[in-house]
Amino acid sequence: MNEAAYRPSSAFPDSKPHYEILDGLRGTAALLVLVYHIFEGLAFAAGVDTISFMNHGYLAVDFFFILSGYVIGYAYDDRLASGMTAGQFIKRRLIRLHPMIIMGGLVGAAAYFVQGGVKWDGTPVAVSLVMLALLCGMFMIPAAHGSRLDVRGNGEMFPLNGPSWSLFFEYIGNLLYVLFIHRLSTKAMKVLVVLTGLALAVFSLFDFSGYGMLSVGWTLDGENFAGGFLRMIFPYSLGMLLARTFKPGRKFRGTFWIASALLLLLFIVPYIPGKSPVCLNAVYEMFCIMAVFPLIVCMAVSSGTAGTLTTKICGRLGDLSYPLYAIHYPVMYVFYAWLIEGRHYHISEAALQALLAIAASLVLAWLCLKFYDIPLRRSLSARFLRGGKNVR
Repeated sequence: MNEAAYRPSSAFPDSKPHYEILDGLRGTAALLVLVYHIFEGLAFAAGVDTISFMNHGYLAVDFFFILSGYVIGYAYDDRLASGMTAGQFIKRRLIRLHPMIIMGGLVGAAAYFVQGGVKWDGTPVAVSLVMLALLCGMFMIPAAHGSRLDVRGNGEMFPLNGPSWSLFFEYIGNLLYVLFIHRLSTKAMKVLVVLTGLALAVFSLFDFSGYGMLSVGWTLDGENFAGGFLRMIFPYSLGMLLARTFKPGRKFRGTFWIASALLLLLFIVPYIPGKSPVCLNAVYEMFCIMAVFPLIVCMAVSSGTAGTLTTKICGRLGDLSYPLYAIHYPVMYVFYAWLIEGRHYHISEAALQALLAIAASLVLAWLCLKFYDIPLRRSLSARFLRGGKNVR
């Protein structure tokens, strides 16, 4: 959800090509998440479980993880083997991820006060608790369900910016990679992928969360946390395995547009009811995560260089994707509060406000990218990294 498809550092040079299409697909997925959260808000305001459109948009997170795994393995396996230390790797990850985590928390705190400084049930919250929640969010310290730091009362790990839960697991994945996974032989990595895939399939097919879907990981209760870890570790390690073993073959034309359309079609499939003998919606989820997402990645890396216009679009989408993911949900909180207060439960009643929320998210993400994220990463890279090259 946050990786450029590898541009080498001057301190650890590499001749590997850059995959612009992977960048673009990450941007496509971020845009689809934004739309998904619009319709999630309508369902949340109405107090219903079924989302009316983009029902499987939560699977974008699993797609992000397989992209991240591929790009991390592709970019760092050789460099770690050539002498990069774990500390150097972790510094790069902090510089890449953490500025927007901090900004997401700050935007989340501002949005919290804009919407009234209260929990969803209307209970006022002390400013000091909001500031403490902000501080914990900046240091990636999750809030326990029902604790005083759960300032929205919805059980989120990071109540000022809910999607930070996936970045929390991304950090766990980064640590596992640099301390353990990159040392595995290819055969051992295959075993890891099979075992974590089986664990994820069992968790999902037998509906351990009770949700009937894999939209888990955002809170600290046992099943949710386990589900979030499995959602990260399987696609993450699968992406790394593909980076090691997949050899680009036949080139596909129009891959970015075909794959983007495929993601849209996958995400708009309605919820599939039925839980006997297994959760039928989970069968679809596993099909997407285990079959279609890896296929999309393989198509993208087989495509070579895209046309000039497509390359530019992919570059812009890739650059914007992480800031958009990191800051859009606080805007959604304000939108959700408006929906709840006005009892707007259908998109026909809130189309203009939904478009304004999308536009605000995009503009805010662009401003953060141009005037905060890029300059700060450039400054931190110059100060803390050998060679001083901006971390992508």
